[in-house]
Amino acid sequence: MSKIWLTSDTHFCHNKDFMFGPRGFNDIETHDLFVKMQWNYLVAPEDDVYLLGDVFLIDDNKGFEILKSLKGKIHIILGNHDSEKRIKLFQSCDNVVEITYATRIKSNGFTFILSHYPMLVHNFNDDKPLWNLHGHTHSPEKLSEFYHCYNVALDAHNSRPIELDEIINDIKGVYNEDTNSNN
Repeated sequence: MSKIWLTSDTHFCHNKDFMFGPRGFNDIETHDLFVKMQWNYLVAPEDDVYLLGDVFLIDDNKGFEILKSLKGKIHIILGNHDSEKRIKLFQSCDNVVEITYATRIKSNGFTFILSHYPMLVHNFNDDKPLWNLHGHTHSPEKLSEFYHCYNVALDAHNSRPIELDEIINDIKGVYNEDTNSNN
């Protein structure tokens, strides 16, 4: 059975200490190798992976090669560093199945809006809360200061993608969400 994974702000090839240092790496090469190994260990080829922006920077060719080597069917939600040139590279990548600015998914009684930036959300006429899954902040905190926002970025998840079911368990554990009426 396929799984759904999420992550954000991979920043492959972003050779700046402020990027890889806080994640516990001495250089970008070690960072990129670790992230790639974690991704390909966890994700199966048939799994869906929502990558919520800022895929790679500085060395687009090397970043593209890393992206091509990742397992899963990758849905890219564009971030602030995903330029037109990079979008063209994403479009030519066989494992990238979607490129958009935001999307909505449902699972286990929850509705999620996926975006690069955290956003304020409302219920869309449902009696259940809508959740925003996001990146961008580079915060190590999973649950952001905004109610119903959850950070999926590498910074909050030990530099690995996180499975959607794990996110749902985190939310249930903190907010005691009842999901019976939102499918």
